[in-house]
Amino acid sequence: MEEEEAEIYDGVRAQFPLTFGKQSKSQTPLEQIHNTTIRKAPPTSAANTETQSSSSKAWPDSLRPTPKSSSNPTPSLGPPPPRPTGSNSFVAHVSIGPPRPQARGVDDEDDGEVMVGPPRPPPGLAAAAADDDDGDEEEEEEEEEEDGVMIGPLRPPEPADSDEEDFLYRIPTSNEIVLGGHSKVVSALAVDHTGSRVLSGSYDYTVRMYDFQGMNSRLQSFRQLEPSEGHQVRNLSWSPSADRFLCVTGSAQAKIFDRDGLTLGEFVKGDMYIRDLKNTKGHISGLTCGEWHPQAKETILTSSEDGSLRIWDVNDFKSQKQVIKPKLARPGRVPVTTCAWDREGKRIAGGIGDGSIQIWSLKPGWGSRPDVFVGKGHSDDITCLKFSSDGQILLSRSSDCSLKVWDLRQMKEALKVFENLPNNYAQTNIAFSPDEQLFLTGTSF
Repeated sequence: MEEEEAEIYDGVRAQFPLTFGKQSKSQTPLEQIHNTTIRKAPPTSAANTETQSSSSKAWPDSLRPTPKSSSNPTPSLGPPPPRPTGSNSFVAHVSIGPPRPQARGVDDEDDGEVMVGPPRPPPGLAAAAADDDDGDEEEEEEEEEEDGVMIGPLRPPEPADSDEEDFLYRIPTSNEIVLGGHSKVVSALAVDHTGSRVLSGSYDYTVRMYDFQGMNSRLQSFRQLEPSEGHQVRNLSWSPSADRFLCVTGSAQAKIFDRDGLTLGEFVKGDMYIRDLKNTKGHISGLTCGEWHPQAKETILTSSEDGSLRIWDVNDFKSQKQVIKPKLARPGRVPVTTCAWDREGKRIAGGIGDGSIQIWSLKPGWGSRPDVFVGKGHSDDITCLKFSSDGQILLSRSSDCSLKVWDLRQMKEALKVFENLPNNYAQTNIAFSPDEQLFLTGTSF
């Protein structure tokens, strides 16, 4: 009984700001929260104690080259390396920016000359290189490169500019919390623009709503929804004003919910006996993806297994604004596996079941004929498309275990192809970092 009352209280309390009402106890200090959520370092062993540290802040630092000398030492980000003894001793530190020049093949313990050339590897990597020099043929075979993917022991780092060197430190891996609750695969995540609420959808047919401002130490969701009974959740998308969100399931009808999880409406379903998709009032087969317009809070986009993309007005759930039929090599119905807006909301991209990527520009008098057509973008279903903010780069993820980078000004061939990325789920996504210098995707390991 007490647990039920606590859950009801948490759900109601999450709807109000923290300053509402009298606080029965003081707020937890931010420093204590930070220390509680610190991510633990990977387990260490006797074989790799030199390359890994027991501190969550130290283990990435062990992968960074250590500069040789400096007249103005700076505070270290991790445990300092052992200080050498002798006449040529120096103060070791972790630098910020490109490494100082070093000499090739010259040991500063011999004559103390200024080093010029690439930096030396850290102690752990140097030990690995020494083992290779002893004649371990099996490790040498594992170091072969295929399509830019390194297999085997790490090689000594090469000279790089400060941006590349700091990539490791721009990935947020210092703290983490685990939001449990789902019983099957988590297939969709959406964070509102204020960063206070998170939605998670799953193959267990439910959507869970988390509120960071009203969350207690149990880290539980304040509301659980089942948008469409018996249908997996495939995508979630917040409106630009974060007052509503779109839920796309395996059914033919998308739903709109308000910020508190109350149903606002459900889009109409089309007549499955009408052959021409442009004459149906809505989708007639299961949805595959959906996104809210990045700027217009009344417009959304959906794609479906019926072979069409549709633009809707959220103020009218019974009619659609536009029906888009992709270009096909032969007549028929090929599913549209994913869709995406660009950052300005002026272009739409669709991933088609035949492996093609098609892009439409929203302009007066536009129709279903794509402005950009890539016939063999992938050899299998495309699971996600993502535009860069400047509208010049497009990322595509596919079930053919690859991720491709496209230049939208020249779409004949991909700029870069990343292979050997296992993908067994139709909702495997892509995301850019805030400065768009990095991007990430999930893999089915």
